[in-house]
Amino acid sequence: MALFRISCPRSSSFLLNISTLSTFHLNTLSSSDLFYDHLEKSNGNLDKTLATLKTKLDSRCVNEVLYKCSFELSQMGLRFFIWAGRQPNYRHSSFMYSRACELIGINVSPCLLFNVIEDYRREGCLVDIRMFKIILNLCKEAKLAKEALSILRKMSEFHLRADTTMYNLVIRLFTEKGEMDKAMELMKEMDSVDIHPNMITYISMLKGFCDVGRWEDAYGLFKDMKENGCAPNTVVYSVLVNGAIRLRIMDRLMEMLKEMEKQGGTCSPNTVTYTSIIQSLCEEGHPLEALKVLDRMEEYGYAPNRVAVSFLVKEFCKDGHVEEAYKLIDRVVARGGVSYGDCYSSLVVTLVKMKKIAEAEKLFRNMLANGVKPDGVACSLMIRELCLEERVLDGFNLCYEVDRNGYLCSIDADIYSLLLVGLCEHDHSVDAAKLARLMLKKGIRLKPHYAESIIKHLKKFEDRELVMHLGGIRK
Repeated sequence: MALFRISCPRSSSFLLNISTLSTFHLNTLSSSDLFYDHLEKSNGNLDKTLATLKTKLDSRCVNEVLYKCSFELSQMGLRFFIWAGRQPNYRHSSFMYSRACELIGINVSPCLLFNVIEDYRREGCLVDIRMFKIILNLCKEAKLAKEALSILRKMSEFHLRADTTMYNLVIRLFTEKGEMDKAMELMKEMDSVDIHPNMITYISMLKGFCDVGRWEDAYGLFKDMKENGCAPNTVVYSVLVNGAIRLRIMDRLMEMLKEMEKQGGTCSPNTVTYTSIIQSLCEEGHPLEALKVLDRMEEYGYAPNRVAVSFLVKEFCKDGHVEEAYKLIDRVVARGGVSYGDCYSSLVVTLVKMKKIAEAEKLFRNMLANGVKPDGVACSLMIRELCLEERVLDGFNLCYEVDRNGYLCSIDADIYSLLLVGLCEHDHSVDAAKLARLMLKKGIRLKPHYAESIIKHLKKFEDRELVMHLGGIRK
């Protein structure tokens, strides 16, 4: 019957069309689709299955495959991630390690890492240093210190030997958790297996000891470091200096500074070092000691910056020695590196915060009169304080004086709204309109919570164009 003709052999042209269609379908599949398809069909050695696929491998592809595996196939996704990281033309970025931990759920199920190692053992797959490094980097991203150590121990089962970078990774995980005794144990173990700690090892350990308040242990390790032929650099000294600052060990702090100055070269203290020490001494109430450090800073060729001067100015004012603050400013400006504008602005801010408003205002007006530019913080604080004292007109006049000197752009936008609402509330309509026009000219936006009352008041002034434009610049 005609019905049976369906089973007759296909013509060669028909088979060719099917083959072409199949090839077209493969070509339209993305790389991630192809990898995922092979993963699902894998029966046995997954690595060998993936190796047969010659397609593009990049971070986007890896991310997509991990996403496809993230729901119920986490173990398979992990195998793929390890395989991908071992390919010669591809390396995982730190972002991809983070993404893998998230999608595979390493933090929630660290047992997956051990399961995959057993899979490699059972299937007789090649296990090498690179594989263990990928797994350890996943531990690093997931902050799994104990698991990382267990994986490090498993290497010997495959006749592999950990290197310095692998020990450093595990040591750092323990230092970040504050488990310094375990970290020290691992560091000693490195020596016992003829793997010598390097600069990275020492810095991790020193920082770890300082972080848990064991500065003396850090200093002891620092001395061992020098005896073992690992010359400290400025990073090492900075770790100890910052640790002493944080722990408020002033005597040790000054000893470290002296040693850095003595060593010189790459160990020399820099502007940041001196500034940090000056800040610490000021915060501890030792302005005279801080001033001596400033002297040393200049002696070694570093000009004091605004931050250092600000801390000293603040401390002098707090102790009632405002004249000493002025003398200090004259001295540092004369030697270069910092301007009168920066220094006097810091002094204005300090005086305002100490509620010495009259003195701050006098200095501020003297700055304007002598062409010394105040910074935005000083301008804003000064005008705000005048508004809070119900001296809105004084604040307005000061604002215009700042504008005449070309410094207006440095005032915070909030201050204009505060000043404008104050003028409106005190029925200074002419000045309010004048300030509103200035805001329009400068493109300064009106703060929403002030807008209704300000616009309502300005309507009384019967300047419809002004009201319309002012309403249009609200946020």
